Amino acid sequence: MDEVGKTRYLVLHDYGMGGLWWWVRADSAEEIVDSCAEIEVITNPDAVGRAETWDLEEVYLDAPDPNPLSSFRAQRAAQRGQPGFAVLLGRDRVYLRWPEFEDGEVFLMELRPDGRRLRMVEIGHDDGAVRTSVEDWPFNAPFDLHDPQYLAMEIGPDDFEAAWQRAHRPPEG
Repeated sequence: MDEVGKTRYLVLHDYGMGGLWWWVRADSAEEIVDSCAEIEVITNPDAVGRAETWDLEEVYLDAPDPNPLSSFRAQRAAQRGQPGFAVLLGRDRVYLRWPEFEDGEVFLMELRPDGRRLRMVEIGHDDGAVRTSVEDWPFNAPFDLHDPQYLAMEIGPDDFEAAWQRAHRPPEG
């Protein structure tokens, strides 16, 4: 804690191919995630120890705009009043059907409570389906389960499991 009673937390905005890191001073980790969309608080002691050696900007969560967290706070504020806000939080698993792409492909995903994918089924425009899991992805950015848009994409675990069973593994190589 520092002189004004705020604790320093390591935070990450993971956008898949990389991430933005900061030290954020706040009353709690929960306050950070509740106030900022697409931000996660890193608690792994090894990761925090490594970050201690980096030259990261330090930001107060309640600092006036503009600051590095401004857009994430504005995004969360916009989400807060929408139906479905934070409904998917606290579940052991979340199952989503990503809307169809222009070429007809659809993705079904199984997410952990932190929003990271565990398994995924890619259904092609020809109804062929490929299944992949954590070991297959070099990047696995989390989905922000506060975001109300994901509630409309939710499917049941039985629908996901049925698609998973019909799908095949991708060819090696």
